Amino acid sequence: MTETTPEPQRLSLLIDLARDGVPGALASVFDAAYPELCALASARLKARGRGPDAALETTMLVHETFLRLAQAGDLPVQHRSHFFKYAGRVMRSVIVDCVRERLAQRRGGGAAHVALTTQMRPDELGAEEEILRVHEALDGLGELDPRLIEVVQLRYFAGMTDTEIGEVLGVTDRTVRRDWDKARLLLAEALSNSEA
Repeated sequence: MTETTPEPQRLSLLIDLARDGVPGALASVFDAAYPELCALASARLKARGRGPDAALETTMLVHETFLRLAQAGDLPVQHRSHFFKYAGRVMRSVIVDCVRERLAQRRGGGAAHVALTTQMRPDELGAEEEILRVHEALDGLGELDPRLIEVVQLRYFAGMTDTEIGEVLGVTDRTVRRDWDKARLLLAEALSNSEA
């Protein structure tokens, strides 16, 4: 592989090497995908209105995603777009686990709670609970159309654009928009039913 290999092809070649168990190949996959993973994580966190600590959270999200990918042992992906689809699912898992942990800590976490700062925005707790409700509602959505789950994971949890999602899923951005509109309607209905 040469340095002039286009980035998407280079990442696919590195994924092949990692799947074949070549030592150091998984780290190379991470190095090659790192800028795109950071951009996705940053877009995701900005969409949630994160403040000045967003860079730290972006780094944490990307590194935790990579750690979970590495802990899985073998890399269960075939090519670049499959990698980002899988990474979107892992990011969803990381975000949901972080939200659950934060909510548990806010609700006591077994210790007496003393507020030392007022930096948290009043709407942040509601946003975190929304993330959990969306995560739980996705299971029902998958029964209707599995691609809808992928669109929501990649857009809502990984912060991808319609064009990026289309590349990952092998569909047009117009199809992604239709899927997103359908998923939003179904999720809104599921979320309103869960609140009732």
